[in-house]
Amino acid sequence: VEFTTGNRHVWPVETPTPGRMSVGELAGRLGGSDAPTVLDVREAEELAIARIDGAVHLPLGDVPARYGELDPDVEYVVVCHHGVRSANAAGFLVANGFARVWNLTGGIDAWAAEVDPAMARY
Repeated sequence: VEFTTGNRHVWPVETPTPGRMSVGELAGRLGGSDAPTVLDVREAEELAIARIDGAVHLPLGDVPARYGELDPDVEYVVVCHHGVRSANAAGFLVANGFARVWNLTGGIDAWAAEVDPAMARY
């Protein structure tokens, strides 16, 4: 079984399950000294609608080719719209030596609903 996005092959689905972080936990940590890096794997069109300030953008389809640009010693919280694409990306990172990777439960949609109600939802 292989995971694809659009017409592009991405990677095998059999990846480790990353940890999960709630939007409330992420919101609480973002202003602190131990703030993780938010890695947004949505498409550019989605970022134009809603985004978490300071998030690093790396579209899901680019993760396999570009994950070497990321520091494996950094803590990452991976986000997408609802949490499915980010779970795949986070699992891929864990499988490739990233030890501190979390999937944002509920994605940007949960962030907008629970943390930033002024944020556009789609």
